[in-house]
Amino acid sequence: MAALIDTLSHEARMAPESGIVEVFNAGQGRDDVIPLWAGEGDLPTPQFICDAAKQSLDNGETFYTYQRGIPELRSALAGYHQRVFGKAFAPERFFVTGSGMQSIQLAIQAIASSGDEVLVPTPTWPNIEAALGIRGVKPVSVPMREVPEGWELDVDDLEASITPKTAAIFLNSPSNPTGWVASEEVLRQVLSLARKRGLWIIADEIYALFYYGEANRAPSFYDIAEEDDQIIYVNSMSKNWAMTGWRIGWISAPEALGQVLENLIQYSTSGVPMFSQRAAVSALNDGHTFLEQQVALAKEGRDCVVQGLGALNCVRIAAPQGAFYLFFSIDGVDDTRKFAMDCVRETGVGLAPGTAFGNGGENYIRLCFARQRAHLEEAIQRISVWLPEI
Repeated sequence: MAALIDTLSHEARMAPESGIVEVFNAGQGRDDVIPLWAGEGDLPTPQFICDAAKQSLDNGETFYTYQRGIPELRSALAGYHQRVFGKAFAPERFFVTGSGMQSIQLAIQAIASSGDEVLVPTPTWPNIEAALGIRGVKPVSVPMREVPEGWELDVDDLEASITPKTAAIFLNSPSNPTGWVASEEVLRQVLSLARKRGLWIIADEIYALFYYGEANRAPSFYDIAEEDDQIIYVNSMSKNWAMTGWRIGWISAPEALGQVLENLIQYSTSGVPMFSQRAAVSALNDGHTFLEQQVALAKEGRDCVVQGLGALNCVRIAAPQGAFYLFFSIDGVDDTRKFAMDCVRETGVGLAPGTAFGNGGENYIRLCFARQRAHLEEAIQRISVWLPEI
């Protein structure tokens, strides 16, 4: 068996096992598990979205379709962005993909070649660095700094990490797992640096509406960028509309990239199923009320876990500014992988170990709070009883 593995490509062999999936597998089969390990809520996809997909299937829409996405969906994406960001968007900017993960993979393929480097502020979602590695691109970790209020990114650290091989900066804000949100000033500094050094930016703003400041969304590169800036935005239907299992996302990019992105889609999936796209149109056009409910649920969950875990003397937390994760540490716990595995086995509470999130995350644990309050309160109770025993 080992000999077979040795014949595979270096990139495939080096693809890391997910530390989140490891805990997930350890907790499977328990009737009492409270799954706070993954980045999803506990609400199913709304019925009106499912109905749109069913209607599409009933209409026989089961054939190949537009590689860039059906016109109705690209128009719906343009309308959604106009509502959120307050300015006009051309439908031609948008490209439908088979998930936010595929959006990231295609963005990397478009702007980076094997041997290039991409700067990644860490801690970060592990799939980002893994997607770079599979492409043969080196992820260069730029550790963020923990401060009493949470986390911060020093743009000078980004600039100091640039080499002749650097192709891009990957920036996820609001951040998974830390909850950090880049201010408009930080975004301006990053954009100025990218312009000066001729770098691309891959902007992951998937949690833009899960923001706990005064505004109704987080600051965005859309607020400051020009139409032809070297920015590719990656996004997904998953978080806003409870569609994690649908695997549908999108890219927003300068129109000049259109043919290249269409080609990359063609040679990876040959497009996204029509019924999924019809569902996405329904979500974007008619899902505003549900989206507001999702954000309100996350805000309530945030308050619950910050207050509940914050009351424990051994827990160190800072209230996240955005996204729907609490990234916290526990006095005396320096092996968070072992802690997460023990926690799910002994309490039934599934958490993600900080070791899964790269440089700087090793001593932390991630908890997803986009769930009903009763489940979060039960999880806090179990953890509170168990912690003194370890």
